[in-house]
Amino acid sequence: MRGIIGRKLRMSQVFLANGDVEPVTVIQAGPCIVVQRKTKENDGYDAVQFGLDPYDNANKPKTGHFQKNSLKPMKVMREMQVETDYKVGDEVKADIFAEGEMVAVIGYTKGRGFAGGMKRWGWHGGRASHGSTSHRRIGSVGSNTYPGRVWRGRTLPGRYGNERVTIKNLKVIKVDPVASLLYVRGAIPGPNQGVVMVQSAPERKRVPAPAAKAAK
Repeated sequence: MRGIIGRKLRMSQVFLANGDVEPVTVIQAGPCIVVQRKTKENDGYDAVQFGLDPYDNANKPKTGHFQKNSLKPMKVMREMQVETDYKVGDEVKADIFAEGEMVAVIGYTKGRGFAGGMKRWGWHGGRASHGSTSHRRIGSVGSNTYPGRVWRGRTLPGRYGNERVTIKNLKVIKVDPVASLLYVRGAIPGPNQGVVMVQSAPERKRVPAPAAKAAK
């Protein structure tokens, strides 16, 4: 499996050779720097740590993490369990993907803060006229005598958004290796300039069908 981190730029459209129009999301995929290789011997698992967006105002702990390998501090760091044999300091660009390939995009949805039940869960609300004083309020939330508590799974107001979401089976329509851009069909989670991870779809292992039993 291959992967890269990037930023969601904007929605756009691409005209295909046959004249069809594909709605796409433009992703600034890297260039990323391999910051660290994690192994089962040292860390208990195999993974690659990528860095994105170098900057100068890093604190001492973060600076020390990068100085071990003579690298410049990065704003964004993510880990992926990729199968490619990367080395520390290698640069990864969008050209690791090809046009027509299926990928999965991982990101965080837009954070909407504390929201009421009508916005968060789609409640219908109370009556809007005839002296009603319950328009967008919660109302009854549980039984009285039994069980004397709120039922598990009750939808209530609370924090809405800012959740990790994975969108699978997105098709790569176009790859710009010079600008390190990926044009992926459809929408992906998060706001513009939000950090996302793009991973190739894992190869499915075909299980051979069982042999037919001989007729008696």
